[in-house]
Amino acid sequence: MRIDLEPRPARTLALDIGAPIVALVAAIIFGGIVIWLLGKSPTLAFEVYFINPLLEGWSLQELAVKACPLVLIAVGLSFCYRANLWNIGAEGQFITGGLLGGWLGILTHNEAYQGLIGGWWILPSMLVLGAIGGALYALIPALLRVWLGASEILTSLMLVYVAELGLDWLVRGPFKDPEGFNFPQSVVFDDIARLPFLAEGERLHAGVLLALIAALIAAFVFARSLFGFEVRLIGEAPRAARFAGFDDRKLTLTVFVISGALAGLAGICEVAGQIGQLTPKISPGYGFTAIIVAFLGRLSPVGILVAALVLALTYIGGEAAQVELSLPSDMTRAFQGILLMCVLVADIATRYRIRLRLGAAA
Repeated sequence: MRIDLEPRPARTLALDIGAPIVALVAAIIFGGIVIWLLGKSPTLAFEVYFINPLLEGWSLQELAVKACPLVLIAVGLSFCYRANLWNIGAEGQFITGGLLGGWLGILTHNEAYQGLIGGWWILPSMLVLGAIGGALYALIPALLRVWLGASEILTSLMLVYVAELGLDWLVRGPFKDPEGFNFPQSVVFDDIARLPFLAEGERLHAGVLLALIAALIAAFVFARSLFGFEVRLIGEAPRAARFAGFDDRKLTLTVFVISGALAGLAGICEVAGQIGQLTPKISPGYGFTAIIVAFLGRLSPVGILVAALVLALTYIGGEAAQVELSLPSDMTRAFQGILLMCVLVADIATRYRIRLRLGAAA
């Protein structure tokens, strides 16, 4: 007996919508089994992870803040994935964007630069530098693929560790606060170099609005623009795209630049928003989690917004679970990994029919 996968003649809307929901439910069940094996109550864990954070006013704001980088990164990744290109290194591009943008925040700390044209230019320049840093870092695996045929999966992933080690060295050396009691961190950015909060005393900052704008622009590009059609066509039918005159090499560079720029923008939004300085660890793994967000949202900007809130909930619930249930911090990452596997299986189920056939394999 053998198992065959037969392509479905057409994908229905019900399958596309239902698959991520089924994947999420399955991940919760498997995660509950893991928690039960650890000797904890799955029901109580579900309540701590998914219910309690929704009942607190402050946690709803924290939910939006944590979803902000996930939305920006996942929207950028959707450009690559729709084109059948696999940027796995968004974490490194996130770090590079935060690093380059944060450099300007350090440079202008308590300096005469703030008096130049009123200092209003500092924050916009930091955001632009963050996007440029992420875009340039994403160009490296793109150029290696176009010029040398190297796998963008491996090169983008390996560059993550280069970015992490570079950040760690800088905050322990050239960028370290000389008055920071030898802690590995930069100076705290001045208010003029921080993202403004949407309301006084609130946690929401302007980066949340940038994430919403990025999702709306991406939705328009995919639905109404020639570039969006080009991305989709090259991803689904590369030979037809070449006959139509589309340049897949140019598109590879373009989508990687877009993906890296949005990841870098997410990095500087995190640094200039929630953190307020450079530290050895500016990301709890947003770049990798955003891959799950992109697929859970079916590479749709609207779906990504919903999926980002779900994954942000796991971060908040995971922090609460460490305190209330004494669960390890890695439980959150384990659940996210289970969710990714469930999403991939569900995606296969929407694309193929599984057939069991008697007889030996050919």
